[in-house]
Amino acid sequence: MKTHKTYLTAALAMSSLLMLAGWTRAADLPQQKPRADSLDGCNVVWDSPSDNSAGSMPIGNGDIGMNVWVEPNGDLLLLISKTDAWDANGRILKVGRVRLSLTPTPFAKGKPFRQELKLRDGTIEIAGGEGETATTLRVWVDANQPVIRVECEGAKPFDIKAVSEPWRTETRLFGENEWASCWTMQGSVNRKGLECYVTPDRVMETGNDRVVWYHSNESSVWPLGMKLQGLESMMAKMQDPLLNRTFGAALSGPGLVRKNPLTLASSQPAKTHLLSIYPLTAITPTPQGWTDLLDKQIKAADAQPLANTRAQHQEWWQKFWQRSWIRISGEACAEAVTRGYTLQRWMSACAGRGAYPFKFNGSIFTVEKHDGGKATTDPDFRQWGGDYWWQNVRLPYWPMLTSGDYDMMLPLFRMYLDTLPLAKERNKIWFNCEGAFIAETMNFWGLYGYGDYGWDRDGKQVGDVATPWIGRIWTGGLDLSLMMLDYCEHTQDQTFLKHDVLPWADAMVQYFDTRFKRDASGKLLITPGQALETYRDASVLNPTTDVAGLHAVIERLLALSPNLTDAAARERWLRFQKELPDLPMAEKGGKKCVQPAAKFGGRGNCENPELYTVFPFRIFSVGKPNLELGRDTFAARIEKACQGWQQSAVQAAMLGLTSEAKGMLVQNAANSNGGMRFPAIWGPNYDWLPDQCHGGNLLNTTQSMLMQSEGSKIYLFPAWPKEWNVSFKLHAPSNTTVEGELRDGKVISIKVTPQSRAADLVNMLAP
Repeated sequence: MKTHKTYLTAALAMSSLLMLAGWTRAADLPQQKPRADSLDGCNVVWDSPSDNSAGSMPIGNGDIGMNVWVEPNGDLLLLISKTDAWDANGRILKVGRVRLSLTPTPFAKGKPFRQELKLRDGTIEIAGGEGETATTLRVWVDANQPVIRVECEGAKPFDIKAVSEPWRTETRLFGENEWASCWTMQGSVNRKGLECYVTPDRVMETGNDRVVWYHSNESSVWPLGMKLQGLESMMAKMQDPLLNRTFGAALSGPGLVRKNPLTLASSQPAKTHLLSIYPLTAITPTPQGWTDLLDKQIKAADAQPLANTRAQHQEWWQKFWQRSWIRISGEACAEAVTRGYTLQRWMSACAGRGAYPFKFNGSIFTVEKHDGGKATTDPDFRQWGGDYWWQNVRLPYWPMLTSGDYDMMLPLFRMYLDTLPLAKERNKIWFNCEGAFIAETMNFWGLYGYGDYGWDRDGKQVGDVATPWIGRIWTGGLDLSLMMLDYCEHTQDQTFLKHDVLPWADAMVQYFDTRFKRDASGKLLITPGQALETYRDASVLNPTTDVAGLHAVIERLLALSPNLTDAAARERWLRFQKELPDLPMAEKGGKKCVQPAAKFGGRGNCENPELYTVFPFRIFSVGKPNLELGRDTFAARIEKACQGWQQSAVQAAMLGLTSEAKGMLVQNAANSNGGMRFPAIWGPNYDWLPDQCHGGNLLNTTQSMLMQSEGSKIYLFPAWPKEWNVSFKLHAPSNTTVEGELRDGKVISIKVTPQSRAADLVNMLAP
C-alpha cells in the first residue's frame, strides 16, 4: 500500500504531462487514489426459486453456456448451450437439459433460499435449508476447460440424482416454431424436395458410471445452397460444415452410477457430491469417432485436482474484471447504467470465446417462448434464426476494443475471414469482378440465407438476390475492415494485419473498384445499391453508407507504414481514393446536412444511413473537423429511437452531445424484459431475447461518453455528465490503458500506461 506522500509524489511527477493533455488547473490534477472497485455490488441475488426458464441466470465459459434456475419443487435445472451446435438445417440448437434433484431437498417451499451470481469468481452459488438440512451448490463452467461443474455440499449426508431430459425424441417435419428458428431455409415450406426435419438425439449405451447423449447431422442443406446460388464449382474445394457435425454431452461424477440410459444417481448418501458435464461438438465420420474424442476430453479436463481447476477458473474471471471497468454513481439512474454495463460484459464474456460469434438474437442464452407462464415452444426456439445479420452482429463487438476484450473479437474475425475465398469466387461468377463483399444475412459458411437469395429463379440471373430488404447492401465488409484495423492499432498485431486484415480490406475495396462504373468526371457510381434496409429502391445512387466506408477505410489503409503494405495495392488505393464521390449533402432547416445517398426514394425502414458518417465510420466525431456538420445531421435525423440495433445513443456520444447521450443511455439501461428475471435480458426490441444488439450499444454508448480514441489522441469525458461520478479503466490504441476517477465534477486521479501516452490525453470535460 503506497503512503499518501508516495502517491502525491507520483501524481506530481505526472503533472507536466497532464498539463499538456489539457488539465491546466491545479484542482483538476490527480490528488488521491480511486475508490475501491464495486464489482460485487453488481452481483444478482434471488431469494426464491423460479417458476421456469424465464427465471434463469446465464453463465458460461465463452463457448459453453447454461441457463440455471431452481424450480419450486427444489430441482436444479441446467439448460446447456454451445456456440457450434448447428443442426443439418443451419439452426443452432441447445445441447440438452439436465435436472438435478437432492434428497432430502434443501430448497423446499418455505425454507431459506439464496441464489447468487458471483461475477468476480464466475460462479452461481445456491444455498438453501438450515441446520442439518443446510446445503450449498456451486455451479460453474470452467473458463479453461470444456466442462461444467456442479459441486454440492451439505451439513449431513444426502443423495443426488441427475437426469438428462431430451425433447428432440423423434423425427418429424418442422413446425411453425422451427421455421422461426431457421432463417437459412425460410420460404421453403411446402416446397417439394425441400422439407426440413427435426431429428432426434441419441442416447448411448455406456458403462455404469456415465450418461451420454448426442445429436448427429446425417444430412445437410449446404450442397443445396451452393447449387442454388450458382457456386457448385466451389464444392469440391470446401468441406460441408454441417454433415456429420455431432454435438452432445456426458454426465459423470465420483460415486455416481447409471440407473438407466438417462439417469445418474449417488450410490450412497454423502455430505459432498460432484456432477460434471462434458459438452462436445466435433465433425466425425461416425458417432464412435465423436465418442473417442469425448473420452479424451474428459480425461484432459479431469487431469488436475478439482481445487486447482476451480482456482484457475476463478483467477481467469478475476483477471477478466481487472481488464477494464466502468463504475458510475451520483444518481439512481447512474447505478442502473453501472449494473447494465457490468452484466452485459458478463453476458459477452460467457459466450465470446467459442468456435463462432455469438448470435445477436439471444446469444447462447435463449429459452422457450412463454405465454402466461407456460412454455409455448421447445428450448431451441430463436426468432430470426441462425443466420448472421452484419448490421446486428457487429454491435456487441465494437465496444470490445475499448474494454480490452480482444480475445473475444477473434471468433467474429475468424468466421468472416474463413468465407473470403468463397466470397471472392462468388464475385467472379456473379458479377465478373474482383474482390468480395459480405452477404448481409449470412449463414456461418458464407452464403445468403436461401430464402433471401430466392427459391424461384425463373427470369433471374445468377447473383440476383430476391429479397429487397438486404439484396444490395454492400457496406458490411467495409465496416468489418475498419473494426479489424482498429483491433490491429490497439494490439499492434502486425502479423494479423499483414496476413489477414490487409487481404480482407483490399478485397472489399476491389469489389467497388472493379464492379461499378464511373461518371463523366471519373467519379465512382455505386448502383445498384441501397442505404441499409431503409432506402432500397432502384433509384438509389452512391449510398452514404458505402461512400463513407470507402473514404474511412482507404484513408486508414494509406496511413499505414509502406513497409506493411504492398506497393501495387497502395497505388490502386491512391488512384481509387481520387475517384471516390463526395458525401452527398443538402440543406435542412437552413443548415447543411449529410444525406442518405446521392439519389434515393421513399423510406422503407427506420434507420438513419447518413449517420454512418458518425458511427461506425467516424468521419464526424469528437476531435475531427466539421463536428458541427455531424451534429446538424444528427439533429435533422428522421428516426429518433435508440433501442435495439438503433445507433442514436452511440452517435450522440461520439458527437459530444452529453445531454442527448445521457438520456438515451438511461433509457436503454431500463430496457430489461419484464417477463424475464435476470436484469440483463434486454428486449426483444426488433430481434429476440436477450437482445445483444441492445447490450452492445449500451456498452458502446457508455464508453464513448467517457473516452474516445482517434489516431494518437485519447479524448477523455467527451460527453460525460458532470453530475455522474465515475471510476474506470479502459483501453486505447498502442496497447494503452487509461484508469481514473471523476468525482463531483473534478478529476481525482488519472493513470496512463504506458506513461508516455499521457501526453496524448485531451480533457474534454466542460468547465
